[in-house]
Amino acid sequence: MGQKEPTLLSHFSIVSTPIGNLGDISARASETLRNADTVLAEDTRVTRKLLTHLDAKADLERFDEHTAFSKTPIIVERVRGGESIALVSDAGTPTISDPGQILIDALLDAELPVTVIPGPSAITAALALSGLSADTFYFGGFLPRKVKARRDLLEALAPLETTLVFYESPKRLVKTLQACAEVLGDRRGAVTREMTKLHEEVVRAELPDLAARFEARDSIKGEIVLVIAPPRIERAPRVHVDKYGG
Repeated sequence: MGQKEPTLLSHFSIVSTPIGNLGDISARASETLRNADTVLAEDTRVTRKLLTHLDAKADLERFDEHTAFSKTPIIVERVRGGESIALVSDAGTPTISDPGQILIDALLDAELPVTVIPGPSAITAALALSGLSADTFYFGGFLPRKVKARRDLLEALAPLETTLVFYESPKRLVKTLQACAEVLGDRRGAVTREMTKLHEEVVRAELPDLAARFEARDSIKGEIVLVIAPPRIERAPRVHVDKYGG
């Protein structure tokens, strides 16, 4: 490897990367990836495109659900030895619905320095784009594929007075929307698709209508985040009481 500029960051960095538009990479994230000795990535083919775009010369290593447990103790020792390592996910912020959490937990237990370079996140982007309440929310990753497991989870979440956020694949979107409509009724929902990309789209409607709209489409493509509004809670009207007894 060529000579790298000295970095002021710790030896291990959690680096947020664009969820679609490469223009969303931050200056600090770019600097960190250029100065890293090694970048850990879920899919090295995806991350190689980003590193090429940044002209970053770091070594690139696979770190995913199949390698996380075996590689974690090795990487901890490499960081202890002074190697500068950065962790990225395929898109967005690492450790959210990816195996990076295992490694971060081990590094912190070993009292090694870890820093985070915040940036794009599909969760917060979808909440903002949905126009639905984001005061409180529950993020559930991907819903279960099996019908009963999915329904059981939705029924458990139904009483929560908070916005629900899920990732979903285009192939399962219609079935997921139908299941949500069956369990959660006519709540408002938003399907956000291809955020930050050329064909960015947000479709908002009550859940049964959303399911019907996407069922009628010839094809559904792209990265999808589903946002579902809290239940409509009927509350007793406020009663005005005059503090002076009038």
